[in-house]
Amino acid sequence: MGFFPDLDGPAPREDLPPKKGFFRFWETLTRDFKDLFRAGFLALLGCAPFFAGLAYCLITHTLLAVPVCGTLGGMIAGPELCGLADTILRGFRDEPGFWWHIYKKAWRRNAKASLLPGGLGGLLLSLQLYLLANALPLGLDLLTGAGLAAGVLLVLGLSLYLWPQLALMELSFPQLLKNSALLFLGQLPRSLAALAIVTLYLWASIQFFLLAMPLLPFTNLWLPVLPALFLIYPDINENFQIENKLGGK
Repeated sequence: MGFFPDLDGPAPREDLPPKKGFFRFWETLTRDFKDLFRAGFLALLGCAPFFAGLAYCLITHTLLAVPVCGTLGGMIAGPELCGLADTILRGFRDEPGFWWHIYKKAWRRNAKASLLPGGLGGLLLSLQLYLLANALPLGLDLLTGAGLAAGVLLVLGLSLYLWPQLALMELSFPQLLKNSALLFLGQLPRSLAALAIVTLYLWASIQFFLLAMPLLPFTNLWLPVLPALFLIYPDINENFQIENKLGGK
């Protein structure tokens, strides 16, 4: 069976009350693993130009190229990140269907709207990461470095709420940003826990790069994003009544 075709069709889903807590998470993971893996792999490929451009700028110490590489890389990654969020949220809603057909449809629907948040997020992340990596050569003080690190975490934290909203609803970018900030602060413990999962995964991938590199095609981005969204999904669903409107359980 190829990477994309769903020749076996959607897995049967019994009409039973949904499980709770860890059992619900495990059910989603085991039932939809193939879909999660494929969407996460495409998201990783989408992020590759951003990381490649940032690596080039860091190696060559080319500050002027950072905004260009970051913005373009973020614009390329945006639709795939939105596609990953869409796949995960459909799993939480027990929504059946042929994954590749649904993914392509969602990608086309959200691609244009993903460009602005992707480009802006890529720009901010690339500048902050470049300055952090060159803090000592550039003579940045500890307070400035802490501010840059907080900025990176803020962008990552808001993105956890932004991409699911973009996948679920048609909202303007200012409204997406406002909702993301309110949701992040409204459930701060869950938000910080979700952010910690993503941050720890990214830190470990960079810190142990040689060990993580051969594992990335398999763990890609589904591994940190699935538990992160699982933590914050109840708040998103409660605020926007997603399952009631879309007919989920």
